[in-house]
Amino acid sequence: MNVRRFVLFALLIIWSSVSGFAQSVEQTQGASGYDAELAKKLDADEFGMKHYVLAIIKTGPNDDTIKGKEGENLFAGRMAKIGRLANEGKLAVAGPFGKNDKYFRGLFIFNVTTVEEAQKLTETDPAVKAGIFVVELTPWYGSAALMATPEIHKKIAKSTP
Repeated sequence: MNVRRFVLFALLIIWSSVSGFAQSVEQTQGASGYDAELAKKLDADEFGMKHYVLAIIKTGPNDDTIKGKEGENLFAGRMAKIGRLANEGKLAVAGPFGKNDKYFRGLFIFNVTTVEEAQKLTETDPAVKAGIFVVELTPWYGSAALMATPEIHKKIAKSTP
């Protein structure tokens, strides 16, 4: 399975898992659904939200020039980096975009509060360093439930790339 297809598949599974997780919490917590312990664990504010940094990954200037074994090695390093960031709690969600005319390739939602922190994380991505991708970063406010995604994903993925 190619990396893009795998990541897209993983993102779809993650989305459905988060939906199922939310239903499960509601069923076990009654009508209000509020779980103070879970909210604290996920660093949720009073609205169940938190601050992240959204990264839009776009095609970079060297996308067409790096191919073959070199490209494979860069993508293997990239996937390892993504896995480490998820395991460290720094990455809530990652996944590719479908074909589009904006040169958008994928997105990350980083569990950091500043663009500067996210910039440091993207600078160590082998494919970004090689110029295959460029990254646009912006602050984002979203559901703290996203932080449950990496752990759920580990339970539902039969294999890794």
